[in-house]
Amino acid sequence: MRYLTTAEVAERYRTAESTVRYWRHIKKGPRGVKVGKRVLYPEVELLRYERMLIDGQNEWGLAA
Repeated sequence: MRYLTTAEVAERYRTAESTVRYWRHIKKGPRGVKVGKRVLYPEVELLRYERMLIDGQNEWGLAA
């Protein structure tokens, strides 16, 4: 399984690292896994999050 850093997730979604950290803080966006002091994002979680958005749900898991 491949894991991405916060910087890689920010690059993938063309946003700032601080935005990705904020999403995690408010429980919006893809879920990360804390490993020591770092937060890593399983690639399958990013795919799940993207599929949720494509299927018509917003970042909060609610239908649009």
